[in-house]
Amino acid sequence: MRHLLSILIICYSFISCKEKKSKTILNKNTKSTVEYAKGFDIITDGNQKKLIIKRPYQNAKKNYTYILSNKTDINKNTLKVPVNSIVVTSTTHISMLEQINAEKYLVGFPKTKFISSKKTRKLINQDKITELGNEQTINTEKLLELAPELVIGFGLNDSNKAYKAIANNGIPVIYNGDWLEETPLGRAEWIKFFGVLFNKEKEADSIFNVIKNNYLSVKKMASTAKTKPTIMSGSLFKDIWYAPAGKSFIASYFNDANTNYLWLNTKGAASLNLSIESVLDKAVNADYWIGCGLYETKENMLNSNQYYSSFNSFKENNVYTYAADKGETGGIIYFETSPTRPDLVLKDIIKITHPTILPNYKLTFFKKLGN
Repeated sequence: MRHLLSILIICYSFISCKEKKSKTILNKNTKSTVEYAKGFDIITDGNQKKLIIKRPYQNAKKNYTYILSNKTDINKNTLKVPVNSIVVTSTTHISMLEQINAEKYLVGFPKTKFISSKKTRKLINQDKITELGNEQTINTEKLLELAPELVIGFGLNDSNKAYKAIANNGIPVIYNGDWLEETPLGRAEWIKFFGVLFNKEKEADSIFNVIKNNYLSVKKMASTAKTKPTIMSGSLFKDIWYAPAGKSFIASYFNDANTNYLWLNTKGAASLNLSIESVLDKAVNADYWIGCGLYETKENMLNSNQYYSSFNSFKENNVYTYAADKGETGGIIYFETSPTRPDLVLKDIIKITHPTILPNYKLTFFKKLGN
């Protein structure tokens, strides 16, 4: 389910992200360490450190605040840190655990076949990570036997019965809303969420700062480009063309790469539901097509719909996909790793659209669509 949701968010952007933004009110004794992310905060309030989840799922009406403590005598609003055993439910969590060398604490995961990382797959093959079934109907019996200290979940709402059953058995469940972030750096900053859980804040902060500085540096380089090529994105699904809306994190990439994304001035942070006729009218002469769903070859695209051959970017072999690079069990590496490495995604787009700016860089996630 989590893998499917990733596909919908990134390929077609079905999911609407129009939550009301909640704010953390800080007083003079309170210090926040979060810069870009809107869905969580880490604050020091006097002698207490707090983790605040502000956007756990869509349309959430309240914040969830957890006091972080190293004591064993805690209540339901307190989390004992560092965590020594954990279950996570998204492949994006895998990448963040690995960056702070905390994957060894992972004891269970739903649909382990979607995990692509060689490092974590080695642990799976050694039976150190238990398969827990589907995320939305997670095997609670197996999970309770593992007795993790913490479960990191995701959801469209708070109605997941499995999570409630887990919590009722004394295992804390925290929703991770990284997928709801509207900017690339906001998504990547969730590494700090994991850093604070494992007492690896300094490592997480350092890693994020490197990624942030790399991102901002290459963005500045792109701003010097003398041309601004036009970009189309998305693909058809059941006669509807789903394209990133103008305030989405994908549109942010195109804008930061100094390109002319043809739907940049549209409203919303999720998807646009377009007719093929309107897309043809607007994008028939687009220079590049970046992000064409799960297609891996031009033949696949034409077998799906002959309309694709009408676009100039298709005719000129300027279509790029993220679906071609897979792990050994079929998981798409882009889904797992790209949210934590926005600097490399941006470099990819700049390399594609302004190749002279990064002459020695080789594409990380995107590949030109083959025949």
